[in-house]
Amino acid sequence: MVRDGYFYGAGCLLAAGVIAWLALWPYAVPVLLLAAFFLWFFRDPERHVPQPSGAVIPIVSPGDGKVTDVSVATSGGISRNRISIFLSVFDVHVNRSPIAGVIREVRYQRGKFLNAMSAHSAEENEQNIVTVEGDGRIVIFKQIAGLIARRIVFNLKVGDDVACGQRVGLIKFGSRVDVLFDRDAAIQVKPGDRVKGGATVLALLPVAQPVHDGVAIMQGEKREAH
Repeated sequence: MVRDGYFYGAGCLLAAGVIAWLALWPYAVPVLLLAAFFLWFFRDPERHVPQPSGAVIPIVSPGDGKVTDVSVATSGGISRNRISIFLSVFDVHVNRSPIAGVIREVRYQRGKFLNAMSAHSAEENEQNIVTVEGDGRIVIFKQIAGLIARRIVFNLKVGDDVACGQRVGLIKFGSRVDVLFDRDAAIQVKPGDRVKGGATVLALLPVAQPVHDGVAIMQGEKREAH
C-alpha cells in the first residue's frame, strides 16, 4: 500500500473513534467506510513486468485503466504515437516507468482540471511530463490531473536510472496518463482495452543499434543516419 493510504485511513479511523467516544455511532459508520475506501484506493499490488525478447523494447503501461485513445500527436516538433489511458477512482493509481533507462527531463506544467476523458486535457490540464531515454530511444509519459485529482506525485529526478515497470509516483484520485513514442513501434492495444501498470505491453519498439560508417542498423534493416 502507498504511504498516503495509511495517512488518510488513520485520519478517518481517528475521527471515527472520537465520534464513537461521543456516543454518536450512526455518524461514525460513514467515516469508517471512508477509511476503508482510502485503504483500498491506495493499494499497490505487485506486478510481473515483461522482459525484453530479441531486438525489441517493450513499452509497458504507466498506469491501470482504460485505453481511450491511440493516435498520432506532435511533441517537441516531432510526430509520435500517443496512447492515452484513463484512470477512474476504482483503478490502482500508482504510476510506473514505461521503459528502462535514464530520466532525461521532468517538467511540471500547471493548468486546468478538465475532465481527464476530454481530448483537451492532454494539453491544458495540470500535468507532469517525464522523458526517459533507454536503448537509444526516447519515451515520454505524462501524469495528467483530472476533474477530481489535485495532486501529482513523482519520486525521481533528472539523471536517475529507472527500471521498466518501476514505481515512480502516483496521481491521487481520477486522472489520466499519456505515453508518447516513436512511430516505428508496433502498437499492441486499442481503444477500449483495459491495461495494468507495469504489466500490460502497450507497444514494441525496435532497439536502435549503434551507428557504423554513417549507417544505422535497426532490426536488420539498413537506414541512413541523420
